[in-house]
Amino acid sequence: MTSSTVTSSQPPRPPRPNLAFRRLRGRRSPAEFAAEVRRAAREIGEQVSCDARYIGRVEAGEIRCPNYAYERVFLHLFPGRTLTDLGFAPRSSVRGRAARTTPRASPARSASPAREEDEARGEHPPGAARDPYAWHHDYEESDVLRRAFMTGGGVTVAAASLGPLALAPGALAAQRSVPRAGASEAGALEEAVRRIRLLDDRHGADGLYRRAAAPLRAAYALLDAGATRQATADRLHSGAGELAISVGWLAHDSGRFDDARSHYAEALATARVAGDAGLEAHAFCNTAFLARDAGRPREAVRTAQAAQRIARPLGSARLMSLLALREAGGWAGLADRTGCAQALARARALFERGACDADPEWMTFYGEAELAGLEAQCWSTLGDWSRAARHARRAAHLQDPHFTRNIALYTAELADDLARGGRPDEAAQAGLGVLALLHQVQSSRIHTMLAGTARVLLPHRRASGVSDFLEKHAALPRAG
Repeated sequence: MTSSTVTSSQPPRPPRPNLAFRRLRGRRSPAEFAAEVRRAAREIGEQVSCDARYIGRVEAGEIRCPNYAYERVFLHLFPGRTLTDLGFAPRSSVRGRAARTTPRASPARSASPAREEDEARGEHPPGAARDPYAWHHDYEESDVLRRAFMTGGGVTVAAASLGPLALAPGALAAQRSVPRAGASEAGALEEAVRRIRLLDDRHGADGLYRRAAAPLRAAYALLDAGATRQATADRLHSGAGELAISVGWLAHDSGRFDDARSHYAEALATARVAGDAGLEAHAFCNTAFLARDAGRPREAVRTAQAAQRIARPLGSARLMSLLALREAGGWAGLADRTGCAQALARARALFERGACDADPEWMTFYGEAELAGLEAQCWSTLGDWSRAARHARRAAHLQDPHFTRNIALYTAELADDLARGGRPDEAAQAGLGVLALLHQVQSSRIHTMLAGTARVLLPHRRASGVSDFLEKHAALPRAG
């Protein structure tokens, strides 16, 4: 993680903030608003990887005109309004006359840092040679990102489109020299993080982990090569650290605890090199969760407390709430009911302060459902099965349908709590609900939970639905 001297250059002109779009968001956080955009997309059969960062870029004016998919979603979400009403520039004004008359450039063309920054914003300088029907798309769907992080100059970085995470085994030409990174590479790295998280939300970790290693190696190769600007260097550090955490989580959720610990430590080191308190808090947050799952509850408590000290100045009550839940999980593992209950109460009080603009982008998963799900895990660890089942049921009911993996997780938690609490028929019904989702979700954590539930239910074969659940569970293909 060496860093190179960053050269200075003329800063690009600042974009004009999109105040109309900001007003439409109202009191919702960027993450909450992004979830609404995704729901609206599903209603009309579109697929957009909208998250808090995308909403921030729109509001900052960096996206002057959305691509056609986002346009359809926004007009569905706000019926009766035009793109201009939403604060966007007319599509005709952002295509540019020069782009319509100039032949398209080769994908491997050389670009200056200033030009890369313009392209990242969707604003091309006069005479820029681009496809008139491609360049006005926001950077998430630009040609640069569809081909790879970047192809050329001796390095091919794993495809940022990850659709679905189609990474070539030879994605990183490790023996060749890596050029200095610019805004295009930084943007592609950030997009890779988003795509991995979205795929994990829907499908779980097992099918993703090994295929996500290539972009992580490539990210650190870019980091070692240095950047053309300090702002780009900062984005690369943050993006590489977040990608390390995302890949660490895939290892974590698929039961590869040693690999996960290594990735989280890598992210923590990146955060400290860059002086990035938000990234450091995120790395500690996941490390605490891993410590709990790996049977090191005291480490979980200490790490979660360290994360809270780091995160306090960041101004996000929701982040502090999640970190209090990480601490509660450690206390539960230590069988300290009082410590756990106090941490849970603190987490709930912080959560109820609401979302704010300071909430990190990666926390889009953390809502009422996740809060209830983590509470359920704490009470389950303490052996309070009825309370655990109540929270797990609430979590599954509240979860956004986008998070298929979490719905399966919460329902598996519910099934196990009901089985251990002496309600085998209800447990079997919940277990069958999880089995119905396994064609979409691959998670070792969920399979392990179901196996435990099946063992608890074996003596209750004659209870309603139990034999059906046990037979279908037994028929699941086993990992070879």
